[in-house]
Order: sequence, then C-alpha cells, then structure tokens
Amino acid sequence: MPNMMDDGLDVLRERGEAFLVELSREYYEAHSGLKENAQLQPIFKRHAAAFDDEAFAQVLDRFRDAPAGSDAHCSARLLLDWLVESRCGRELAALEEREIAWEGSANITLADGTVEPYQRAAITVANTRDKKERQALDDARAKLVEDELAPLKRERLEREHEVVATLGVAPDYISTWEALSGFAVRPLRDACAQFLRDTQAMWDDVLPEALKRSLSLSVSEATRADAVALMRAPEFDGAFRAESMEREVRRHVTDMGASPDARGRVVFDTGERPGKRARAFCSPVRIPDEVYLVLRPHGGQNDWTTLMHELGHALHFANMARDLPFEFRWLGDNSITEGYAMLFDHRLQDRGWLARYTELSKAEMPKYLRAAGFEELQFLRRYCAKLIYEVELHAGTTPWRSLPDLYVETLTAATGFRYQRADAFLDVDPRFYAARYLRAWQLQALLDESLRERFNDDWWRNPKAGPWIEAELFGHGQRELASEQAARVAGKELGFAPLVRSIEGMFA
Repeated sequence: MPNMMDDGLDVLRERGEAFLVELSREYYEAHSGLKENAQLQPIFKRHAAAFDDEAFAQVLDRFRDAPAGSDAHCSARLLLDWLVESRCGRELAALEEREIAWEGSANITLADGTVEPYQRAAITVANTRDKKERQALDDARAKLVEDELAPLKRERLEREHEVVATLGVAPDYISTWEALSGFAVRPLRDACAQFLRDTQAMWDDVLPEALKRSLSLSVSEATRADAVALMRAPEFDGAFRAESMEREVRRHVTDMGASPDARGRVVFDTGERPGKRARAFCSPVRIPDEVYLVLRPHGGQNDWTTLMHELGHALHFANMARDLPFEFRWLGDNSITEGYAMLFDHRLQDRGWLARYTELSKAEMPKYLRAAGFEELQFLRRYCAKLIYEVELHAGTTPWRSLPDLYVETLTAATGFRYQRADAFLDVDPRFYAARYLRAWQLQALLDESLRERFNDDWWRNPKAGPWIEAELFGHGQRELASEQAARVAGKELGFAPLVRSIEGMFA
C-alpha cells in the first residue's frame, strides 16, 4: 500500500469518492422509492480499504501533527471527520437497512380500520383540517413508532457513541465532534438559550393569534401535529399552484443569470411515487456531474419553499469547481450548503420575489408575510430547543430512559406545542446536524445582506448575481467553515440578531 502521508492521500481520496458515489446512489434510490430496500452492508464491504485501520491511523496522525489553521490541518480534519462517520456507518449499516426497510413498508392502522402508509403520515397530518382526525393519526403513528422504530433509533445512537469512544480522537462524544467539526457546540447551545429568552415575548404574542385564526385552537390544546398543520397554511394555496411551481422557480434562476439545472447536471425528481420519503432531500451522486433533487409533494407554499431549499443544495453541488480535492467537494462544514439552501428558500419571505414569481395579491401579501414570520420563528425556536436537547443526549449525563421526558419538556416549552415521547430518538439530526442548520440560518442572513449591497434588494433577478454566486460561493465547495465564509463575504460574525430583525420586519 502506498505511503499515506502525501501521495497516499490521493489514494484515500480516490477510494473515498468511489465509496461515496456508490453509497449516495443507494440512498437516492432507496429514499426516492425507486427500490424497496437499501443494500448498505455490501457497499461498506466492497470499499473497506477506504476507511481501514491504517488509513484512519495515518490521517489521525496528520491531523494531530499539522499546524492549526493550515490547509494541511483543515484537509486532515475533514478527512478524519469522514473516516469517523464512515466507520460508524459501517458498524450501523445493518441497523440502518432495517430502519429504511421498516419506514418503506410500515403501515399505521387507525381505530376505524383505516390504513395509512407511514411514509405518507406527515403529509396527511399536514393536510387534515379536523383536529380529532389529525391527532388520532399522529397518536397512532406515535404508538407504532414507540413499539417498533424508536428502539432501533435508540440502539443506533447508543452504538454510535460506543464506536466513537473506541476511536480515541477525543475524550468523549461531544469533544470528538467539536474537534472534527471545527467549532464548539456548547457556546451555540448557550446562544440558542438566549435566543429563546429574547424572543419569548414575541412568541407569546403571535402563537395564540395564529392558532386561533388558522385552527381555532388555544395554546393549551396545541400539539406537534397541530404545528405541522399550521405550517401547511392552505389558505394561500391559490397563490402557490403546483402546476406553476417548477416553471417559476426555473424562471427565477434564469433571471439571476444562472442555469436552473446547472446545464443538465441537476435532475428534478418532484413527482408522487409510492415509497418516496415525505421529507425532501438532495442527493449528490457524482459531484458536480450528477445531482438529484427529490421532493414528494405536500401542497401549497410548503412545496415551493422546499423546492427552493433543495435547489440551493443542488446548484451548490453541481457548480463546485472540478479541481477541488475530494474533501472540499464531498465533505466540509454542511452549514455552508445548508446556508445556500436557506438563501434560496428565504426568497419565499421576500416581498419583491413573491410579487414577481407567485400569484399573491397585494391584499394578501401582509397576511402571508406575517404567517411566514410566524413559521420562521417557530422553526428557529424548535431548532434551538432541539440543539439544547441533543447536547444533553450526547453528553451522557441523562439516562437514556429519561431522555423522552426531557425531549417533551424541552421542545414543548420552546414551541408551545406538546410533543410525543415516541419521537425522542427519531427527532435527532445525526451528529449535531441541528447545529449546522442553526449556523446556516445565521449565514444566509449575512449572505442576503451582502448580495443586497452588491446587486440591490432584487439581487435574485439581477443577471450578474448568478455568476457571482456560482464563482464566489458555490465554486468554493465546502473548503470554509460558515464563520470563515461570513467573514470573507460579509465581514461579519455569525449571530441571531439579523434573524430577529428579519422576523420583526415580517410582523410589522
């Protein structure tokens, strides 16, 4: 085997890319409903050399020896992060196959004998306007999850902790994640707690009004199922027609001077299909040449927002510079790609964009923007609470059996919606991904401000903006941390203040 210190890194990169191409294609086909089950274990077996003990030890040595802040240290950190994730994935592949198979075949049986496919339950809950029917379906879903899926999810989390502990990168799970991610999670957790305090009065003001207006409910009655229905906002469906969605989104990107499918490198998979996940996703199978945008329609403005979000991801992956090394195309701080996704989906909060590409009338605009501000605040408060809960989960200071109660307490207190204990191990983003989302929210606000300064408030239709975004943002892959990009592009630090200002503007 070649020496892994310098030339050997190229071997690791080649093996890593071949592994991720095959693994990503398997995830795409399984989660999009093109195949019934995922076959992950054979892929890990075929590519075992990509993340074997020798590769891990040599990259770990490089990570520890390279000067902090150097390109060599950054490269080694990303490769080591991927090796840790891959070794966890290898150990947990059988469990994940079981989860994917269960989710694709499970059915929820209600008291009246009605059967609902598990994969469609979230869509049906969002579109059910009757409180009793909606809650009955979610309660039946939660019972099924608690009995069958939650134990698998808990086992996966416990085993992941065990695998990470054996690798010896850092003393515990959180410090390992912080070393590999390049930023500390606890200060962000503290900032989230402060955000919840700072926006509590605003939330107390808008939540009762939204519940009463849209669902005729009081705060004491509200559950997570009601939150899903509330975010659906069907009263605006006429302005966000399904038949015009993809056409108008493509027109927006074209107006911006960019190709909406990156000259054929992005494939739109946006139709209904049995077995397709309810949650949309972007699957980069070969970066930058083959990227899939997958969406299962829910209806209304939610679909428009989701399509824009996944398109931000897709155009990022499809416009990365080809000469970037493996680790800066496939790996890195996912706060970057999530920031681009949010930069795009936040156009659904932009008065000018809405007037140009949707059928919202001037009379509807204030009401819609207030609803959008409510949704933004709800999601931010939810994700702040998720991160606070996940820090406790991964810290190991709370017994596993006590975590469901902590989950319900934390999420319910932050949002006002009563959560289900059954979701305590399902509603956990892998490897602190909630932290990536929160930093992405902060990053997109700074990127939007910077684009307004460069190309005016309607940068989204300025033909000079698209080429600049492709070159100065997308083309860099994920070489930078979100904080580094914020400093380079906007000259500012990440924080919640711009988000609070934006939400207050929508409520004005």
